[in-house]
Amino acid sequence: MPHDHSHDDSHGHSQDDHSHLDDETARVMALEKLLADKGLIDPGALDVILDTYETRVGPRNGARVVARAWSDPDFAQALKDDATAAIHGMGFAGRQGEHLTAVFNTPHDHNMVVCTLCSCYPWSVLGLPPTWYKSAPYRARAVSDPRGVLAEFGVTLPEGTAIRVWDSTAEMRYLVIPMRPEGTEGFSEDQLAELVNRDSMIGTALATTPATGEAA
Repeated sequence: MPHDHSHDDSHGHSQDDHSHLDDETARVMALEKLLADKGLIDPGALDVILDTYETRVGPRNGARVVARAWSDPDFAQALKDDATAAIHGMGFAGRQGEHLTAVFNTPHDHNMVVCTLCSCYPWSVLGLPPTWYKSAPYRARAVSDPRGVLAEFGVTLPEGTAIRVWDSTAEMRYLVIPMRPEGTEGFSEDQLAELVNRDSMIGTALATTPATGEAA
């Protein structure tokens, strides 16, 4: 079966969409520099704070969205129909008025998100973008060699699994809904949310299994 790793062009970039960094990222970077220059915060402490928001606090919103989609078929359908409205209904509103699209992984299709021109990212559900997401090598290779990039993240998919890469823009951002791990029947939404990691919602990882804590 041929692998579909062409990115989605329906919301393509133009030079009018972005500066090199989107407005939210630029504001955060300016604030970091101002605080450090004025001696109001130690750069090392700031790194710890940003890492906490990037890897722990921020992605909890997205994990709750995924857990509800796993638990509630009606909510999963609402995500497919209009993810922006469904996610905003949970109280997670985008900061820049962007629309959100939820893309669902299946045994036959794996979704992965990139922003090829800058670093557009769904802040409202994933917090701060990781450094690698903004890097030029990821932005280029996610489109040209997604299977190789996944392998570097430790994800090996069956040969028959098609890979689709979604290109975020200032107007449209994507949230990957990973497959629900086996052995989670009867889990509460809170328990399920604990299995959802940030990278699984970008598509560079899988949800973790309850038995081992490793990627399913």
